[in-house]
Order: sequence, then C-alpha cells, then structure tokens
Amino acid sequence: MCTLTIAWRVFDDAPVVVAANRDEALDRPSEPPAVAEGNPAFIAPRDAEAGGTWVGYNDRGLFVGITNRWISVEGGGERSRGQLVRDALRCESAEAAKATVEEAVSEAVYDGFNLVVADSEAAYLFEWDGELRTTAFDPGVHVVVNVGTDEEFFEPPARPEAGRQQAENARAVRSALEPEPGESAAEWRERAAAVLGDHEYGVCVHDPEGRFGTVSSSLITLFAGGEAEYEFAPGPPCRTAYRRVESQV
Repeated sequence: MCTLTIAWRVFDDAPVVVAANRDEALDRPSEPPAVAEGNPAFIAPRDAEAGGTWVGYNDRGLFVGITNRWISVEGGGERSRGQLVRDALRCESAEAAKATVEEAVSEAVYDGFNLVVADSEAAYLFEWDGELRTTAFDPGVHVVVNVGTDEEFFEPPARPEAGRQQAENARAVRSALEPEPGESAAEWRERAAAVLGDHEYGVCVHDPEGRFGTVSSSLITLFAGGEAEYEFAPGPPCRTAYRRVESQV
C-alpha cells in the first residue's frame, strides 16, 4: 500500500502541502530525488527498474503523486504508471495535467492507479480501473490510499478485509491531521511526518518476512510565492530521518 496525504488550499502561504509514504518490494531499486531538466524542470525520485517516479513537483508549482489501485485491469501494464507521473510533471498546470492524463489512458492501458495533481488553482484525483474517474478536490485535507480515499473506498475482491483496514487507516490519518486553529503549513507538515511514521495509524508498513514495506517518505511544500521545500526519508519514517533535498527546481 501507499499513503498520500495532501493539504490543498488550507494554508494561505502554501497552497499545496504533501506528506506521502511509498510502499514497495524491498529489493526494488530506486534513486533519490533529483532534478530532471526540461521545460518545465521537475524534481522527483526515480524508480530504477521502470524509469518512472511516484511523486514530485515542477518549477511551475505543480505537484504530482500516485498510488497503486488494488484492482485488476484487463491488459494493464502496457505502460508504466510511473511514466505517466513523469508526463504529468512536464505540464504547466493541474488543468494541463488533467488533459494529459485523459489522453494517456486513451492511448495505453495502465495497471490500476490513483493519481493526484495539484497546483494553487486546482487539484484532481484520477482513479483508473480500466475506466477513468476524475474528482476535483475541495480545499482541505485529503488522504489517498490503494482502495480510494478517506471519504470513499472500494473493497478489492481478492482482499476485502485489507481494503477495509486501509480505509480505516485513511480515516484515522485524516482525523489526526485536521488543521488546528492558527497552525502554519510547517507545523502541519511536522505533524503529518509524525503520523506517517506512527504505527498506530497503520501507514508505515513492515513485512515480517522482509519482502515488502514502506521504503521511503516525502514531505513537499509548494509556497504561494513559487518557492518549494522537499524533505525525503530514504527508508521507513519510523526510523529514518527526513533530510532536505538540496537540489530544488
């Protein structure tokens, strides 16, 4: 599972604040966040196996992040989902990324995904299970996991109990991260980091057999003035410190 939490247009000085855990096979190679030059340039980690990414932002103030969706798609895997994230990161805005995603799923068949794009003007969730469903987020905190969101989820046929547990985790994370009166974006982000590493919420995953689990965590803040901050933990956040990514776009 993966967990993507976004505070969109909650804070006046930072319209996009994200705290996200990546869960993956422990032996799947990846590279830390780095700048991908271009127009626009973006910064993101890289999946060394398929060449794509799962989270990042660009120099136009656009955030893009993805989780797997626990559902089988006939013909899925024709193209890597991580490549779609890279495509979206080359867009000028959330509206442009929306058009890119819609075109992409008409041209190739992807495995199931939940994809979030957000800038200061718009935020969208795309849910793909062979058909594309698009939801425009309202301002607030939203939690996306493999079975949907803290507001709406499905039970995967192969693992309904796990799906229900994920939904409960998402709701618990959402409740814990309700913005507090007078709270700043930085203060909320610190609380979000603590939640992502707290096993009480079930979103920092450890496989007893050592094959799968939370392999990294990202904290991304996109400020209203165009600046950004990215902190990255190259391991489970319960025991791995976040460090500022110095290469900023």
